[in-house]
Amino acid sequence: MRYGKSIALLMAGLTLFSRETLALETTETPIPLEVFLQGSSSPELKALVEEQGGTVTHNLHLIDAVGAELTREQLDLVLQSPKVGRFFDDLSVAGGPSEEPVDGENSCDIGGSLQLDIQGATVSWALFNKRADPASLERLDLTWPETLGGVRSIRLGNTALNPQLYQNASAGTVSLEFDASAHHSAPTLVGTQKLTIAFESAAAGPLRQRDFEFTAEFAGDCTLELIPGYDDNHENFHYNTVVGVDALQRNGITGRGVTVAVIDSGLWDDPALINDTNGIPRVLARYDAISNSETEGVFDASGHGTHMTSVIAHNGATTKAGKPTGAFKGVAPDVNLVSVKAFDVEGQGDFLDIVRAIQWVVDNRETYNIRVLNLSFAARPRWHYWLDPINQALMHAWASGITVVAAAGNEGPEPMTIGSPGNLPFIITVGAVTDSWTPADKDDDYIPDFSSRGPTPSGHIKPDIVAPGGHITGLTRPGSSLTRDHPEYLLSTGELVMTGSSQATALVSGIAALLLQLEPDLSPDDIKCKLTTSAEPAINRDGLLAYSPLQQGHGYVSATRAVTLGERGCGNADMDIAVEMSGTGHSQGPAIVDDNGAPSLPGLAEMLSPEPAAKGFSDTRKWGAKAHVERLDLIPRPPGLPPNNTSSLFDWMNVYQLERQKIENLSRPPSQ
Repeated sequence: MRYGKSIALLMAGLTLFSRETLALETTETPIPLEVFLQGSSSPELKALVEEQGGTVTHNLHLIDAVGAELTREQLDLVLQSPKVGRFFDDLSVAGGPSEEPVDGENSCDIGGSLQLDIQGATVSWALFNKRADPASLERLDLTWPETLGGVRSIRLGNTALNPQLYQNASAGTVSLEFDASAHHSAPTLVGTQKLTIAFESAAAGPLRQRDFEFTAEFAGDCTLELIPGYDDNHENFHYNTVVGVDALQRNGITGRGVTVAVIDSGLWDDPALINDTNGIPRVLARYDAISNSETEGVFDASGHGTHMTSVIAHNGATTKAGKPTGAFKGVAPDVNLVSVKAFDVEGQGDFLDIVRAIQWVVDNRETYNIRVLNLSFAARPRWHYWLDPINQALMHAWASGITVVAAAGNEGPEPMTIGSPGNLPFIITVGAVTDSWTPADKDDDYIPDFSSRGPTPSGHIKPDIVAPGGHITGLTRPGSSLTRDHPEYLLSTGELVMTGSSQATALVSGIAALLLQLEPDLSPDDIKCKLTTSAEPAINRDGLLAYSPLQQGHGYVSATRAVTLGERGCGNADMDIAVEMSGTGHSQGPAIVDDNGAPSLPGLAEMLSPEPAAKGFSDTRKWGAKAHVERLDLIPRPPGLPPNNTSSLFDWMNVYQLERQKIENLSRPPSQ
């Protein structure tokens, strides 16, 4: 828990006291423990705690529990009561909102800006050394359009690099290596400095960042690469295009009338977030679960909660060459919002606050018409999913009609790394996929290593789906811990670009809101069914899966396909949440242990392609039956010609034809 370390330090400090000090110990007030108690009912547990002189800090009636402060002596007396079914005093959440480095970055405390400043014949790349000591540049590789000619000068901050290193370089590329000699001594990076390259000529036409390739290697095995970037990142965040959201938005599907609750680190009151597309305020409530207050606001010291809310609900219009496209930057720009704070400036929280946050959402679901709950955090599971207090509360949320969307986590690529609460089989668990900075081309979209993999300890297949989670642009509070810790991820226009399954989760929460605007009677199980049955799996040319279901779930989410092809009635069809909540039965997933002792699925060896999935462009991998069938020309061939066949395990042709028939039926005008 957040206070556990302080208590441990205080207790350890007692061993340093003199005997005279220790003699006074019996007169000092004992240090209370923070504990979780669960049993007969929260009122009875509250009375029990107070009877022994303890203090109830969290009334968790939703799961018949309380959080309390008790001395060890008081706790021993409380535990003698048969009203207490279980207790523990380690209240930490070993995880929480976390981010992965954006593509091309690493974790060596040196970062490169996501943006290249291009001014005529001069380009500048801002570099950030977050270490206390200077960082020595050992190698620099530069590639640029030949129309710029050769290099006139290279500077790192105010230090000019020796021209002898590049004066004989051919136009378009140069590699510089630095050593300890007087002429080639290594320049050092201190704090924030710009790497500035001046070329001989200015380009005749506009230049794009992807026209340049820069790599800087620093001492200590630290390599930075300039990312390709989007050509118009401020105008268009692009993830809505990748998953088909923009097509729905242009037809008026913007989440209006639906409320999404976000449990996170709070919310920055920026007009693009607190108002809808008509400028009307749409934050219906703010609740601080840490202080248990509805009136103190939800100041976002971290910035994480604001970034998640931006992905869900940013009301800014996307533009092209300055002209509106009819789409928006947020997935559901007209949803109503409820912001619930349960994480602090460092993105840390204890599970008592998280359970209280979920309970508040459930208790107020009808007041604010809360239909979707976004949980962009993950922690290492500590119990069976049905014993986890957070998951117990979430089962109540799901059963009450709230669609819960949670992050898979950022602990991949090893199996069984799905976090809690994403390990709860009922809810929608989202892994990440990246578009490799090419939103119009899915051939280079892949599942990055960080995205957590299944199965869960109970053998369930997770994640359920994958969604864009690489380099996601959004708003966050200026001066937040995210902006201080990651200045290299800030765009010149103020937005922050972050990567993780958190962002993928927020995107799916927005899609759920769009579906509910179209069909308000959808249950959480229906939403899950629509998203999973319409997702597009990654398929290799041989017709086998490019990724295991334990990596990709049902596949790549698609908002348009969820609307047109998504089905009802299949979500959690093989599980009974009422039985789970009563504690009389629990679900076991299909995962097995293979002959090598690794987690697997029955028949997975035959379903999974032997060709490893490429991390980037692949001429083998396609997302979805349609793309797979059409690239192989599997349309029925004339008699006498052999079939262009692939694996017989999956009938992708049948899937393709059924989907095409359904789309054709939808496109026909209704019969008179």
